[in-house]
Amino acid sequence: MGNKKLAVGISMLMLSGMLIGVYVVYHKKNTSSPSLEDSNQKSASSKAVEAICKPTDYKETCQTTLSNAAGNITNPKDLIRIAFNVAIQQVGDALNNMTVLKDAEADPRTKIAYENCHQLLQDSEEDLRHTVHRFDTFDLENLDDYLADIKTWLSGALTFQGTCLDGFENTTGDASEKMKQLLKVSGELTRNGLAMVDEFSKSLTTLDINSFTGRKLLASDGMPAWVDAGKRRLLHASNISISFPTPAYNLTGTLTPNVVVAKDGSGDCKTITEALAKVPKKNKKPFVIFIKAGVYNEYVMVTKKMSNVVLLGEGPNMTRITGNKNVVDGTPTFNSATFTVQANHFFARGIGFENSAGAAKHQAVAVRVTSDMAMFYQCNFDGYQDTLYAHAHRQFYRECQISGTIDFIFGDASAVFQNCTMIVRKPLENQACMVTAQGRDERRENTGLVLQHCNIIPSPELKASIEPVMVYLGRPWKLFSRTIILNSNIDGIVAPQGWAPWAGSFGLETSFYAELGNTGAGASTSKRVTWGGIKKINALEASDFCASNFIRGNLWVKPTGLPYDSNI
Repeated sequence: MGNKKLAVGISMLMLSGMLIGVYVVYHKKNTSSPSLEDSNQKSASSKAVEAICKPTDYKETCQTTLSNAAGNITNPKDLIRIAFNVAIQQVGDALNNMTVLKDAEADPRTKIAYENCHQLLQDSEEDLRHTVHRFDTFDLENLDDYLADIKTWLSGALTFQGTCLDGFENTTGDASEKMKQLLKVSGELTRNGLAMVDEFSKSLTTLDINSFTGRKLLASDGMPAWVDAGKRRLLHASNISISFPTPAYNLTGTLTPNVVVAKDGSGDCKTITEALAKVPKKNKKPFVIFIKAGVYNEYVMVTKKMSNVVLLGEGPNMTRITGNKNVVDGTPTFNSATFTVQANHFFARGIGFENSAGAAKHQAVAVRVTSDMAMFYQCNFDGYQDTLYAHAHRQFYRECQISGTIDFIFGDASAVFQNCTMIVRKPLENQACMVTAQGRDERRENTGLVLQHCNIIPSPELKASIEPVMVYLGRPWKLFSRTIILNSNIDGIVAPQGWAPWAGSFGLETSFYAELGNTGAGASTSKRVTWGGIKKINALEASDFCASNFIRGNLWVKPTGLPYDSNI
């Protein structure tokens, strides 16, 4: 136990690799000169703040805000906590001031952007509060998971702020500039927080942590701590049997749905929205909703209050949820999703999700996922432009099918796709197709898209097209866009260049695109573009992006019994 405490103490002092200066600052009490004592304490605090801020990109903002808030505090961990709390305060101030701006704007698009921002900034504030809470529960025995949680929520907080600003891109007047100014400090502080935690992580990894303590990642039954007994029974069952006529799968085990949805009135509810309204508040147990075969024309939102929801369909071609909201008809991309998941620990199986607006309607989202630790198994996502919005946090997709044309898998989540099929559809005339458009906006975010054992193929219409269509693996939506494709089949429909620019040279040198172990007529990298963002990685480097590392999947995916590859 003494060694463990020693390790924690050393790691705190090694923060940022720069805190040796803080460590050697020795405050000597001088009873004969109180003013000298105060001066020494202030000097020690200033040096501590300077050391904490040294690895950040926005040092002036860091030092100014911390100096004003820290008083005489010199403890590194306390200073980082203060930095997080100041970021929370700044987001809250932006929310309050945004209300004044919203009331002054008359343009309908701008009003919608402000309304979205209100929710997004609340989400950002919540993720920052999660960060503070997790930071205060320092976990040396589960260090990697501890750091992953913090980076996930800091990345989420930054993503929500960025999405808020994105909503003003096509608005009139100076609303966009006003929001940028409102979020300037909070954005810089959130980025600084990622820098601090990143350096903190580097400092901790220089220590031989395992020599001080063992690693207890799972409970005695192999399940993560948040999984209660009811969900253990659910997830340990390799299959699920449902006592309803002709289920889509021959499932074993027993699971009684809490609610049955059927359009013909043979269930408890006729709509999915009605069924979700029955989820208990602050739900901690799997709430199972079985959706009978049928086409459900409704816009569904699994709100944050609906945690641990399990949706079971009769197969993605039998149980389908469809809508057609789109940008051309006046709905912003963010609001166009047919199905939205905000609540954590969401699971869907055997369901088809669709936005039927068509290629001519441009951005039209089928599913937007903000949920942390969300899982989709044997589901279909169908649309054209912007089909699947993997917005934020950790997500896992297995044996799913995603179809579309432009940027049809996009967002800033940490998302792993295993054994999935990406179907490139025929676009409008003179349009090119991009499978991915990842949205990492800060180099220290732990986000990205990982496609492993997937198939990238054309739809029958595209394959039969007489007119040639340029198809790319992805393009950099944001400056540090990151996508990795591993051991997948890439059809010859993909252009030899592989990757497309977004706008001029934007993101070409700062993005991170890597391919390893792929097969198929389009897998050769010999003619790929040669930007600085195109990376050549080996198996060891690729292991950083396997599910067990990238999304900590051994904790929350593997125990479910779903087919799952922890490594590459």
